[in-house]
Amino acid sequence: MADWNPSLYLQYKTERSRPAAELLSRVALESVRSVVDLGCGPGNSTALLHQRWPSAQITGVDTSPAMLNEARNTLPKCHFIEADISTFQAEHPVDLLYANASLQWVPDHYELFPHLVSQLSHNGVLAVQMPDNWLEPTHVLMREVAYEQDYPDRGRAPLPGVHAYYDILTEAGCDVDIWRTTYYHIMDSHQAIIDWVSSTGLRPWLQDLSESEQRHYLARYHELLQEQYPLQENGKILLAFPRLFIVARRNS
Repeated sequence: MADWNPSLYLQYKTERSRPAAELLSRVALESVRSVVDLGCGPGNSTALLHQRWPSAQITGVDTSPAMLNEARNTLPKCHFIEADISTFQAEHPVDLLYANASLQWVPDHYELFPHLVSQLSHNGVLAVQMPDNWLEPTHVLMREVAYEQDYPDRGRAPLPGVHAYYDILTEAGCDVDIWRTTYYHIMDSHQAIIDWVSSTGLRPWLQDLSESEQRHYLARYHELLQEQYPLQENGKILLAFPRLFIVARRNS
């Protein structure tokens, strides 16, 4: 897959950083020596961690060289490494593993989450926020257009669900706080919705298409978005965006 585009991703920096900040606000840790930002992207979430614990050793992990370059330029006091979240292993127990909008891209959460918990120090915290929009029109229509145009399914799998995460994490020895929030982002147009998802959820669907196939796909996607997202009285669109939050503290 082509590398991520930091500029396109940061086009909606404020909207993307809000759930990151709200997740962090629920992390009840004071004395923190080590933090790992899993899927740090261009560093917008890492910056929040650095602001809260400026003396902590903060490491950002991502697979995208472009995103990591952006993060290193923005946050020279933090450490960044190119690595896969699914196989990442911290050198020492970590006080906080923080994953904002990244773990939804990693398969097999029944193995992944216990693996992450095992890297925490005693009373360490795994803090996770994931888009939970598999059934939202934005993502349903991605699959529908691909089916119409006979393209292979490239989308990510749905999340296991609240009850599954609670069981996974309690069995791994954690106290668990879990909640779900739906944000309503104000979009200027249906094209703005495409711009939003082009840097994230839409990427896998377009990766193997030619330019003409991409144009055909996006034209149909735009048409269906217009049917599903009506304009408000002022011409804006409210884009519902549900997100799942988990804060798990290791107690064993």
